[in-house]
Amino acid sequence: MGTIEKFATTRIAPRQRLRYWNDLVDRIYTGTWVNTQGEEFRGEMWRWDIGDLAMIRPRSTQSTVGRRGAAAGGEERVILHLQCRGSSRHTQNGDECVLQPGDFVLSSPHQPYTIDLREHELLVVEFPRAPLAERIPKLDDMLRRHMTGGTPGGRVFHDFLLSLWQLGDQSELDPEWESGVTTVFYDLFALAMRGAQHAPRGAHAGDHALSERMVSLVEASLGDPALGSAMLATSCNTSIRTIQNVFAAMGTTPTAYILERRLRRAADRLIVAPDTSITDIAFDLGFNDSAYFTRCFRRHFGAAPRDWRAAR
Repeated sequence: MGTIEKFATTRIAPRQRLRYWNDLVDRIYTGTWVNTQGEEFRGEMWRWDIGDLAMIRPRSTQSTVGRRGAAAGGEERVILHLQCRGSSRHTQNGDECVLQPGDFVLSSPHQPYTIDLREHELLVVEFPRAPLAERIPKLDDMLRRHMTGGTPGGRVFHDFLLSLWQLGDQSELDPEWESGVTTVFYDLFALAMRGAQHAPRGAHAGDHALSERMVSLVEASLGDPALGSAMLATSCNTSIRTIQNVFAAMGTTPTAYILERRLRRAADRLIVAPDTSITDIAFDLGFNDSAYFTRCFRRHFGAAPRDWRAAR
């Protein structure tokens, strides 16, 4: 297993950044290119291979990403794009889907595709098709389809991927860790896909759609200190009471859910952005008081943010 590698345009001359980024992404995922117009490009990316999972976490300014289609090389592979921040439009074989935070799409890396991205953060994983096809018999029917991350399975899968980056390589402590992680990845991804495929219809479809919209709004607005029941009610054109009832059906409250998502995102940022101060992370995630953030973090994770970062 390789270590986590970080790449960034910070020390690259502005005129050379796009060329540098194109060389980088083509080296990681053969045939990939990036283009941007009218804006200085900035990006950072983490790369990590776990077993047969080739993973990256890119963040960049608005851009268009494409892939010319990689040769199969004797093993058919698929590629997952999971939206963490911002939005994106994916196009392949004439099919289009738009992803909001938490949503995902599964595509073939062997056929050309394009992705139009606003300022964003993604989780991208390329891996062999066969283990997933064993768990999802009609896998071809789900390629290039928008899949919501608002289902319980989708949220668990998203949290699992983020937790991997928080933990880092554990193979020295457990020789079977790598194979266990890949097995859990396939199982949870299959669960997330089945949940997205069998989203409620009929009498409960409206409640489910509202729940999905609220989850997406929360993920997209964690940095806004005003995020709460009133803001969600206004954005969803409904009452505060309805917002509270939908979260109650999820077994939580709006305040508790927002705090939990902010703390989990903060725990992730502490690891993948080691040069960012704890205060900046707190403010970036909607906390107005860094001392309050530290108290909440310690209560949730059992360690202060500084100790959490140092231990990892």
